[in-house]
Order: sequence, then C-alpha cells, then structure tokens
Amino acid sequence: MNKKTRLILALDVLSPDRAVGLARTLEGYVDYIKIGYPLILSAGLDIVGTISEFVPMIADLKIADIPNINILISEQVLAAGARGLIAHAFTGRDSLEACVTSARRFDALAFAVTEMSHPGAEDFMAPLAQDLARMAVDAGADGVVAPATRPGRIEVIRAVIGDKIIISPGVGAQGGSAADAIMAGADYLIVGRSIIEAEDPVKAAEMILSEIG
Repeated sequence: MNKKTRLILALDVLSPDRAVGLARTLEGYVDYIKIGYPLILSAGLDIVGTISEFVPMIADLKIADIPNINILISEQVLAAGARGLIAHAFTGRDSLEACVTSARRFDALAFAVTEMSHPGAEDFMAPLAQDLARMAVDAGADGVVAPATRPGRIEVIRAVIGDKIIISPGVGAQGGSAADAIMAGADYLIVGRSIIEAEDPVKAAEMILSEIG
C-alpha cells in the first residue's frame, strides 16, 4: 500500500450515482475506497469495477464462513475489480487463510478484523483481539482492522502484529480522533459519514488530512 493521504473512504451509500459522484469528487483525497454490502446489494456487483476506475477499492464484506464459501465470496468480488478484501478472523485460521489465498491469486490485499469500532465490540471481540491479531499474522494477512475509537487498543494490536498494516475505522461520526489513531500506530484511517454526509465532502476530507499532517 502506498501511503499518500492515509485515508480510506467508507462509501456507505445506496445510490450508485451518488457513489460514483463521490468517488469522482474525492479522487486524490483518499488512497482507497471501501465499499460493503449496502452499496453492492443496492447497485450490484458491477459497482466494484466502476468505483475502481477512480480509486483502488477494498471490499468490506467482513467475510465469515467456512473456507470453501470464503473462497467463493472472495473470488467473486476480486474478479469484479476489488484490490483488497476484509474478512473476520474469529471463524478460525483455515477460513482466514482461504481469503488470503484468494487475495494472492488476484494480487490483492487481505485484512483481518481483530476488533471493530462500535461499543459492542468490547463485549466479545476486545478480549480476543490479540489472539486474533496473532492468528492474522500466522495466516499471512497483509494487515488488520483495529478501532480508532479506542487508540489504546491500536497500540496493543500494533505490539502483536509488528509492521503489518493497521486500518482503523471510527474517525469522526463515531467519535474517534484522526490524530490519536495515527499516533497510536494506525497506518490508514477509515472515514465515512464525516466526509460523505458533509455539505462539502472535499473540505471535510481536507480537515481530516490537516489533523494528521
């Protein structure tokens, strides 16, 4: 991954026209665009390739099934043009390795979720996050997801994964600080509503960029 802005735009919208418009507008302000089930289910799988024409796209499907199903899901979205994917680690090493193997076939990136950014993640994910991070390293993942809403958790996970990539959701609408997340060890910030719901998305992106220097 080539850090230029260190921003990943979470394009959590339903309208394909709005999605494409935002991708065009924010090209150059973000390094990657992340899309998930809401947009893909609304617009169809072709939206993956369309968005990828502007900015490299990461498919955030939080894949979490048996290895065979994980391969089928991964290869569909990668063949459509995704340059990376996000999978849950809690389903076990064999399931995660299936996603990593699929990503390698397409020269794409694979990220494992160790801990999400919402409060509920502290119920079950946080106590296991370090173990999930170790497994992600062993499975050959390129990096992990760790919460910008809890910078201390980023520090803990960084100590486990070494120089693997950390992408951190939760900046802005969920209360996470861009500067704090970067200082804690995040490589990239995942930002959605604070940018896409702003009256001026470009200005909103520029404000976040100014926070992280």
